[in-house]
Amino acid sequence: MADLNRRLASARKALETLEELDLGSDDTIVRDAAIQRFEYTFETTWKTAQAVLMERFGIGLASPKPVIRACHENGLLNEEETRMALAMADHRNLTAHTYNEALAKEIFGAIPAYRKLLRQWLERLEQA
Repeated sequence: MADLNRRLASARKALETLEELDLGSDDTIVRDAAIQRFEYTFETTWKTAQAVLMERFGIGLASPKPVIRACHENGLLNEEETRMALAMADHRNLTAHTYNEALAKEIFGAIPAYRKLLRQWLERLEQA
């Protein structure tokens, strides 16, 4: 339980750093910061979901997409959120390639919706 509480607190803190940013900015530094913060917020959130699934549902999974699918199966994400979370995982996997300007703009453009989804997902994980 202590580990789960630590993970939840870490995910909340990561999300707070993402929520600090003005995602309407055209500044490339803000864009790059948002992508970095999205990356670690996604990582802490899916790993928190992994811990919740183990602690609350007895489900052990080792990677993001199966965790996302299991969250859907256990009522932590709905169908639409699951599709978006799977797309978010794909974008997370591409963040190492954001030197590609078009890709950086694409990921940055998706972050407002991802930020909202991450907030909803984390709230449900806290209530599970």
